[in-house]
Amino acid sequence: MTTPLPIGVVIRSIGMDPVSWLDSARRLDEAGYAGVWAWDHLMAPPPDRPVVESWTILSMAAALTSRATIGTFVGNVMNRHPALLARMASTLQIASGGRLVLGLGVGAETGEHAAYGMDFPAISERVARLEEAVAVMRALWTGERVTRESSIYPLHSAIALPTPRPAPRIVVAGETPAGARLAARVADGWTTSDSNYARLQPRYLEALERAGRRREDQHVFVEVNEGDWLADESLERSPWVLDPGASWDRWREAGADGVVILARSRADVDALVTAVDRW
Repeated sequence: MTTPLPIGVVIRSIGMDPVSWLDSARRLDEAGYAGVWAWDHLMAPPPDRPVVESWTILSMAAALTSRATIGTFVGNVMNRHPALLARMASTLQIASGGRLVLGLGVGAETGEHAAYGMDFPAISERVARLEEAVAVMRALWTGERVTRESSIYPLHSAIALPTPRPAPRIVVAGETPAGARLAARVADGWTTSDSNYARLQPRYLEALERAGRRREDQHVFVEVNEGDWLADESLERSPWVLDPGASWDRWREAGADGVVILARSRADVDALVTAVDRW
């Protein structure tokens, strides 16, 4: 079927087992949802809950789906060196037939990094690392040998083959004016929460214009937050289940290119699959 609405679904990785996650991705793809997304967490709050690792599960999902975009919503820039991430993304982009969208952000959960012995510097350094990471990945995706000086991620005659054509779309998460401006300056798109969109959209558009970039070349996703992301709330009475067309019209009129909603459980996936009949 042709996707009737540009709705993507984050399948919650916390508290979900990998087999159920994959089955949910397959069903959402078959139902016609525009995208299937994975969180990029290493541990859960509380830490005794299981967590599905994002890149492993997305690679499996690429083989089980055929229509939906697949991607991180959003990848933490501190979790992987960008040269390694460029290689991972390139392989998945090619293997999936060009369906990868690389969501990237600066991260917010300090506990999991402390537990794993991984660096988690101040927000200013994480922002600098994100901007540098985008530059590193774009350079490697040219297929040319790359040498670039940098105090953060230097490259010395680095090459990454095969070359993805097209390169994966990079979407930067920005929940502040500075984050929206960064997305406008370096990314192929921007994502923010529904509570921040109206406030930040003018900043994003202004930054695009200052950078000499066209809005029509970008993709803006709104993350629809319905309740506590770690709670066991249900989508059964959500407007995205009861009247998805009208729900989308609101965000389309506000200038969004797509929305992303959270499925917390297999019951939520059931409700979303059933909602397709109301599109």
